[in-house]
Amino acid sequence: MFVTLAGILAVIGAVAGAYYYAMRPVTLRIAVGPANSDDVRVVQTLTQAFIQARSQVRLRPMQTDGALASANALAEGKADLAIVRGDLDVPKNAQAVATLRKNVAVLWVPPQARVKGKKAAPKITKIVQLAGRRVGVVGRTQANVNLLKVILKQYGVDPNKVEIVQFPAHEAADALRNQKADAYLAAGPVNSKITADAIAASTRDGGVPTFLAIDSAEAIAQNHPVYEASEIPAGTFGGSPAKPEEEVKTIRFSHHIVARKGVSESTIATFTRQLFAVRQTLKTDFPLAAQIETPDTDKDAVLPAHPGAAAYVDGEEKTFLDRYSDFIWWGLMALSAMGSAGAWFAGYLKKDERSNNSSLRERLLDMIAAARRSDSTEELDRMQAEADDILRDTLHCFEGGAIEEGALTAFNIALDQFHNAVADRRALLMSMSQSLQRAGAQFRATGTL
Repeated sequence: MFVTLAGILAVIGAVAGAYYYAMRPVTLRIAVGPANSDDVRVVQTLTQAFIQARSQVRLRPMQTDGALASANALAEGKADLAIVRGDLDVPKNAQAVATLRKNVAVLWVPPQARVKGKKAAPKITKIVQLAGRRVGVVGRTQANVNLLKVILKQYGVDPNKVEIVQFPAHEAADALRNQKADAYLAAGPVNSKITADAIAASTRDGGVPTFLAIDSAEAIAQNHPVYEASEIPAGTFGGSPAKPEEEVKTIRFSHHIVARKGVSESTIATFTRQLFAVRQTLKTDFPLAAQIETPDTDKDAVLPAHPGAAAYVDGEEKTFLDRYSDFIWWGLMALSAMGSAGAWFAGYLKKDERSNNSSLRERLLDMIAAARRSDSTEELDRMQAEADDILRDTLHCFEGGAIEEGALTAFNIALDQFHNAVADRRALLMSMSQSLQRAGAQFRATGTL
């Protein structure tokens, strides 16, 4: 009984331990940067939201110098997740989990300042007119410079003939006021405050900036699949008159949340589910969260989706039983096989005991015949003592599992027959002894038998 109870408790403990291991909170390291960027704020907000909701998957932010450094951290296995720019070299082991936001390229020319006695330079209205001019790029990342070069090459403008100057985001307004460039490029969400502030700083003397349309956006997207054709709606940057006054064609690229290929499918599926559940509750207080979108799950997508994220998006996320039913089934089969093997091995170890007990039973049967032929009670007493030893050994074998109940029953029958034979023979010997005693007494008394 105690062995059975211990076995049941062991099974319950193993099941409880396996369930705790499977359902314990998992912490994923996410690389994001640079400091004070929108990406960092989004990740910090998600981290706190997951903690407050006691979610199964938690985040541990790893701050980097930018999207390129985050991509390298993922490629080197230092991070499980990363925020990367789609137009940079994405690591080969990266798979999309979600689209964090879509950024558009904004090219504009500030109104020219009026200087007495100085002839104004020709007004820039097209991208091809940027040759020989100075173009300011908002942001210190090289990716924005590469973006400008892609646009210039599409229009046949040699980037080497354009002077490119970069300004940190917080210095963009001063650069515009001091006319440090003839045209400017900014990349960010359509509602980016950085871009809006830079364009607002471009307004001077009642003049409004001129927005340069990227009419070849579809051709750029065809040649560079990481980009997409897009539009900047009229009035996006406010003001009166509206900036821009008309819809402007442009290109856009995505910032992705990517996962390392080796991360568990079920973990990423759970993270994706949590991400979009939290997005709904955060978008009121944190508008950037509303821009999070599901990844492209098509097989020919530029950035393939992680199987876990694709399972969530396509409604094919596996339940606990779906994930572990095979392990449970094979575990039960293995336990059954191990039990059978254990029983066989235990029986094999008790083979000698069974063989010895069989010989003792045969000896008991021989003693039945010997008891019926015995001529003295001393011999019967000796056989009785031997039978007691055989009984003791048989009971030990039964308790140890060497013999089964059927064998014990057969032994019982043989033992009863032995006891009957001894009793009968003992009674016969006592009767014969008494007869001899009476005959002797009669002979002594009468001299005749």
